Amino acid sequence: MQFFVNGAVFASFVPRLPEIRDRLGLSLDELGLMLTIGAFIGLVASMASPAIIHRLGTRRALIALVMFMLIGLVIVGLASTPVVFLIGFSAILMADGVVDVAMNLQGSWLSARRHAPVMNRLHGLWSLGTVAGGLGAAQAAASGVSLRTQLITVAVVLAAALVFVGRGLLQVDEGGDEPDAVDGVVPKRIRARWVMLIVLAVSGGFALTVELVSSDWAAFRLSEDFDTSLGFAGLGFVAFTIGMTIGRLFGDAMLVRLGDALLFRGAIVLSGIGLAVAAFAPHELLVLVGYLIAGVGISVFFPKLYDDAAKFPGRRGVALTWLRSGSSLMSLVIPTTVGVLAASRLSVGAATAIVTLPCIVGFFGLTFRRPPA
Repeated sequence: MQFFVNGAVFASFVPRLPEIRDRLGLSLDELGLMLTIGAFIGLVASMASPAIIHRLGTRRALIALVMFMLIGLVIVGLASTPVVFLIGFSAILMADGVVDVAMNLQGSWLSARRHAPVMNRLHGLWSLGTVAGGLGAAQAAASGVSLRTQLITVAVVLAAALVFVGRGLLQVDEGGDEPDAVDGVVPKRIRARWVMLIVLAVSGGFALTVELVSSDWAAFRLSEDFDTSLGFAGLGFVAFTIGMTIGRLFGDAMLVRLGDALLFRGAIVLSGIGLAVAAFAPHELLVLVGYLIAGVGISVFFPKLYDDAAKFPGRRGVALTWLRSGSSLMSLVIPTTVGVLAASRLSVGAATAIVTLPCIVGFFGLTFRRPPA
């Protein structure tokens, strides 16, 4: 339920950003600046996630910060000035840093208790939450429901869901919660763990890059490079999303069959093939097939990385914060990078390939890095 709620919060207002822009009287570049500032504030605030979780525990931190997210959602719905919108948007992202870490810690502990893993399906529920939230926002807009009414209603419903969530969460946190740099730990081991934290951050950046570029630029690949209709171009995003959903719903079963390392490396190879086909295929139908294949491969990246980070030795949430920070930093850079490349003489397909394929190669190389004992 919590993964579903977290996905639904963001999707509840993102489809109505054009309406928000008009209400606030902003240009596209001004709106983009507001979103970037909010994302940066959220990134900085998320650094406090381990300290908050250490003080409150994952259960209390998750419940309290979800309420903070929902308050931010209401503020976005009520905002009539850019400053108020920025406050609400930043509040959502600030709280999300803690919620994301806490719910993935609990998910990883639950997965370890069971005979079969669940992290892929949990992330699949997050994806379903984004679909539900997006469809709800689109339907509300089409029916003439005001943004204010819609977001307040969503916040109330999701707040009520917290009653169910709170009852189901683990009451006691598992694992250790002490810093690694203690007496008796040899410097070599400490350095190895710092290296692995950096590897997690870089891996998060790679995973976010291939996922973000595929979802955000699939439609442009079809409309700009093949001059397809807007309706057909939207199928690029649909194909990628379907692949992601299939991969996450069946990823846990494949993990049991293939094992962790084989599944992850196979997924990287599969996503590389899909991205290459999507970027260079000479026919639009092949491009759709490429995005579908890429979605299946990419789907297991973040569930795997979040589970690894949750199991990392040391204070709870530190490794997850490094992972999130790496992906958040890339989210500030990648859209502009692809846009600049696509605006040059390159095709959209070539621009996306220049950004994503090196990430796949680097990602594959990082899978051979052994974690510290």
